[in-house]
Formats: sequence, structure tokens, C-alpha cells
Amino acid sequence: MSTLLKIRDIRLEGRSDEQWNPIINGVDLTLQKGEVLGLIGESGAGKSTLGLAAMGFTRDGVRISSGTVEFDGIDLVKASAAVKRGLLGKRIAYVAQSAAASFNPAHRIIDQQVEGPVQHGTMKRPEAEETGMELYRKLRLPDPDNIGFRYPHQVSGGQLQRAMTAMAMSCRPDLIIFDEPTTALDVTTQIEVLASIREIVDEYDTAAIYITHDLAVVAQMADQIKVLLKGDEVETADTRTMLAAPTQEYTKSLWAVRSFERPAKPSVIGGAVPVVSVRNVDASYGTVPVLHDVSFDIHEGRTVAVVGESGSGKSTTARCITGLLPPKAGEIAFDGQVLPADYRKRDKGQLRQAQMIYQMADTALNPRMSIGNIIARPVQFYTGLTGKELRARVDSLLDQIELEPSQYFNRLPSELSGGQKQRIGIARALAAEPKFIICDEVTSALDQLVAEGILRLLAKLQDELKLSYMFITHDLATVRAISDEVVVMKDGRVVEQGEKQAMFTPPHHAYTDLLLSSVPEMDPDWLTNLLQERGVDNIGDAAVDKM
Repeated sequence: MSTLLKIRDIRLEGRSDEQWNPIINGVDLTLQKGEVLGLIGESGAGKSTLGLAAMGFTRDGVRISSGTVEFDGIDLVKASAAVKRGLLGKRIAYVAQSAAASFNPAHRIIDQQVEGPVQHGTMKRPEAEETGMELYRKLRLPDPDNIGFRYPHQVSGGQLQRAMTAMAMSCRPDLIIFDEPTTALDVTTQIEVLASIREIVDEYDTAAIYITHDLAVVAQMADQIKVLLKGDEVETADTRTMLAAPTQEYTKSLWAVRSFERPAKPSVIGGAVPVVSVRNVDASYGTVPVLHDVSFDIHEGRTVAVVGESGSGKSTTARCITGLLPPKAGEIAFDGQVLPADYRKRDKGQLRQAQMIYQMADTALNPRMSIGNIIARPVQFYTGLTGKELRARVDSLLDQIELEPSQYFNRLPSELSGGQKQRIGIARALAAEPKFIICDEVTSALDQLVAEGILRLLAKLQDELKLSYMFITHDLATVRAISDEVVVMKDGRVVEQGEKQAMFTPPHHAYTDLLLSSVPEMDPDWLTNLLQERGVDNIGDAAVDKM
């Protein structure tokens, strides 16, 4: 194999308060053609910054202060903007973590798919469209001949993430930077995407840097693993050696299984009135039905985890509860009282009792508003507080989410880590003083250490404020850690529900069993063995019917 990418003593700095502060401290990296490097570490380790630097690119406020980035003999640090434009999108591609923030909402998916190959002159539009559809098939997207003609908001988050992967692969690049590409995907969809990525990387002899905080995922994808901590390289080794015998204590700590799990709460007393009751709900987008006779209850102080693959109806159910999508049939009741189906017909008291924490804090927080103002707006709207009383309430909320008010009140979201941004999302939900909060994949974009901190915070707030949670997630480790009850959804229907302990004890519904068996393990042969067990000879063969 020939060397494709060689990074030597790369150092990057970020500008803050008129000073340049170190982000990456002299890291080396070598990548052969067709090789996959796994880049891991906790939030703030510098993984994404190093991945972007491998393209000769830095975000605003970041600079390469020294070192070299040599791609196929071209020094990207010194290369002109014209040279980089000729490489990026054609020979070097990038798959971002948040597809929702990466697609232009005003243009159809296929128009964005063909833009790269057409502009780079590698294909005419008809060929680029046909190639896009073929990639949609390889990535297991439904209705691959037509899904590209939808707008980004008309497909699920997992489907959009796969469409972005197809877009990156459209020019058959020599190097792809995958920045947490399966973070937003459920376990069954993740298997399909991982298998497809592996197949395409092998088929086109593409080199890749795979950035992730999911150690079980990187075990399936990488030939070698590099561990980062606060901009420093901790250790590098081939994947099997790293998994079997990491040499550094920090790496061993990452390998440790997440320890947090809430004690099981007693079962609900018969006859207790639920805080939220979803009763026989049907819903559709236009003429397309998406929910079918969905029913479950959420009682005071309890957490109901709603799990299922991408497109199963989890987030749509949440939209029905909040009144953003009025049901076609059925009803939503709060404390035994039926709510108006449309949020615009609910009074302020009804609106304040159901709040939401979103998956992607990056896109959920206004980047131009200070943290203090982001939290103050719902406080003022729901309570009418002003002046010193408003400031005192915001400070109190910052204390509740374990952030020092004097340090964070005047900061912008861009000055916070991913975990800190998610805490702000929690504070904003608490500002309305609700009884019920929908947590929509709130830990999926966070590394294991930060995610555990968020789960502990949510558990503490639940106990202190007697909150009820609907926890939408595809992470079954999170379900085990925080839920009291589990609702399993597929194709817009509830296929199984019950107490957590019962749901994780065989026998299961066939689909629940599929979800449980699809959780990646810290074994580099796990994915290959699983696909073979399910009757898939080639990694990329269609496995949907088997799964």
C-alpha cells in the first residue's frame, strides 16, 4: 500500500479573548491508501479539529500554527485556495455529524447530491443522478429511485444521514473524513450503514478517518486506532492490539463500560392518573399515514423510553404530544384532561407543562444570543418576570444544571462544549417549570463520559422536581441506565411495551430481539459474524429482509 496522507507535528490554535490557545499539540498521522484510521477521545479532545485539518481546513477562529499535512504529495497547509477547491469534494470528502445542519433545506436532496460531481466535471447531471440512486441503494435508503426528490425535512434523521454519506461518496474520493456518521442512527440502521461504508471503502480502495466516541463502532470499522486527550496523542495501535491491550490508563478508562444505572422504581399503583396519556393515536404527513393506533402512559416521576429504528414514529409521536402535529384520530390527555390536538389552541398553562430537549444542541440554540438570554426568554414568557427577578431565576436555572452563572451568562453557544450546550437545552426546558419533558436523543451526539454526566443530571432533576420523561433514544445502554418502562415502536406501531426489567428479559417480541442483538460489541469481528448469522455472505448484500 502507498501512503496517501501524512501529517507531521501538526499544531492548531483557537482564538479566544484576543489570545491564541492550543487545541492540537504536535500530532503525527500516517494513512495508507485503502486504510481506515479510527480517531477516538472524549468531547474536546480535538478529534474533529484534527479530521478537518487532514483536509487542510480549519473552522473560523482556528488556525494551523505549524506542521505539515501532505495529501498524495500536496502540502495542504501551503496549498492555494484554488488547489484545495479542486480536491475538496472530489478527491477528499467529509461526512458531518449533523445531516440536518449540513443540508440546504430549500433544495431537494438529489440536487445537492449531484452538485459535487457536476461542478468538478466528473459526471453530467443524468449520470450523477443515476450514481446517486445507486448509492442510495447501497446505503439501504427506502425507495432509492425517488427519495432524492424529497426535501431534507421530508425524510427521517437517519435517512438524511445516509443521504449525506452518499453525497460524500459521489465522486469516488480517495479520502473520506467520517465525523460521527452513525451517531444519529438506531442500531439496526447503523449496521446497514456501517456495512455499506465498509463495502464501499473496500470496493473503491478509499482511505478514511473515522471519528467517533462509540468504541464498539470503531472496532468494526478501523484498521488502526489513535486516542486523543485535550489535543495530545495518547497512543496509537492496530485495532486488535488496542482493544486487547491498551497501554495507557486513559485509554483503559475509555474502554470501561458506562457505570450509571438508576435503581428500578416500584410499579405504578393501579388506578393512578398518568401525567401524559397517548390514546389510540393515528397521524399522517399529508396523505401518508405514519402512526397507527399508538397508546401508552407516562406517570409522575417516571421515565418511559421510546425505542425503535429510524422512521418508526418515535419523534412523530412526540410531535403529536406537543401539538405540533395534530393526530388524525385518538387523543392526548394531560393529568386526565384531554388536550386540544393543535398547540395553537392550547392555553399557556397547557403549553408550559410539556417541554422538549432536542438532539442537536448546535442547531437548537440561537448562535447569536447569549446563554442568559436564551434561558431568559421562556422564563419571561411563562412567568412574566423582569429585571432582577428574571436574572435571579436564570442564575438559579444555571445552578440547577451545574454551570456557574457568572461564567456562562454572557457566553455565546459557540463558546461551549457539546455537553455544556445540552445542559443549556435542559435549563431552557426547565424555565417553563413543566411536569413533563420529552428528551429527544439528548445524549446521542455526546461521548460516553459526557453523556453519563447528562444522564446523572436528568436523574437528579427528576428526583428533585418530580419530573416525568419521555426518553426517545436508539441507545439501549441509555435505556438500561435511565428508564422505568420501555415502549418499542416499528413502522408507526407499538409492538411491545412494559417495565424495563421485563423488556430486557427473554422471551422478546421478534423486533425487540432484533434491536437487542444489533447493539455493537467490542469485538472487531462482531459485525462480520452478525451479518453471516443473518445470512448475508457479502457485507453489502441487502440484509433488510433478514433484519
